[in-house]
Amino acid sequence: MSTQQYDRGPAMRDVAAAAGVSAQTVSRVLNEHPSVQDSTRRRVQAVIDELGYRRNNTARALVTGRSKTIGVLTLATNNYSRSSLALGVELGAREAGYTVNSVTSSLSTQSVVDAVSRLVFQGVDGIIIAAPLQEAVEQVAKITARIPTVNTDGSSGMGDRMVGVDQDLAAVVATKHLLDLGHKTVWHLAGPLEWSDASSRLNSWRRTLQEAGCEVPPELHGDWSPESGYHNGLILGRMPEVTAIFVASDEMAFGVIRALTELGRRVPEDVSVVGIDDIDLAAYSNPPLTTVRQSFEDTGRRAVQRLVAQITNPDISTPPDLVAPSLMVRASTAPPPAP
Repeated sequence: MSTQQYDRGPAMRDVAAAAGVSAQTVSRVLNEHPSVQDSTRRRVQAVIDELGYRRNNTARALVTGRSKTIGVLTLATNNYSRSSLALGVELGAREAGYTVNSVTSSLSTQSVVDAVSRLVFQGVDGIIIAAPLQEAVEQVAKITARIPTVNTDGSSGMGDRMVGVDQDLAAVVATKHLLDLGHKTVWHLAGPLEWSDASSRLNSWRRTLQEAGCEVPPELHGDWSPESGYHNGLILGRMPEVTAIFVASDEMAFGVIRALTELGRRVPEDVSVVGIDDIDLAAYSNPPLTTVRQSFEDTGRRAVQRLVAQITNPDISTPPDLVAPSLMVRASTAPPPAP
């Protein structure tokens, strides 16, 4: 087997010559064609490894019409859920034999439209949208009309392309847990209204209270950060009638708990707190946080699987892929204090 150096990098014909097979056979091995004998496949793969051959995706795209690249639109943030979801997409794409080309965007309509247009221009095979669209949903739908697209944010108008966790149900689970413990009502610290997830949880929380015949308190809003949870917690903690708080993210819930503690309000003896996400730190907070679990990494993998299915079969039609969330009961919730 030749070990000569290739100034230009080894080409497919170099692999074929070293393995004693045709370039077509090498191509079939690379594409996992079933007609290749196992012994031949092993010999070709050994040469590929020894020569360090890397497939030219540009040339491949010219032949197959596919780049084996997935485009991902994410929000420019260090939020835990976004990074965890991006990891799931990366792992899922690697398992499916795709590379990932990511772009970030702000929440402005023009920024979102520009980012999606950039992915389409780069020739990706499909796009995963992991950012809130809101006002940009119609423009994005037009841009992606001819390319497989999956949405993990739940933006209205893209429901048939949706992969994620049922956010309406997540709010129901959290709110009913607190009502079932005996609290007369549940206060809500919501996320930013420009996020579809936050709006869904807010509306579902309000509807759940109304259906239970409970008073609906005025909602508060944060920006997903622990700091915004802390500042809102200082407001809620000074209101003696507050005994139960449903917080739209674990990170904001950590800030709420700290504020309550500083104000002398014990969790859960005086105030019960429920979060959403079940991030790794939730089980190790003080007290361990009761939260509604949603696996962002799993969502990322499922989004890739759905997208690859669309790429492989453009005519496929499937309903939204929404997973029911699960309640993780820990030590931050309890019955309300005695009068």
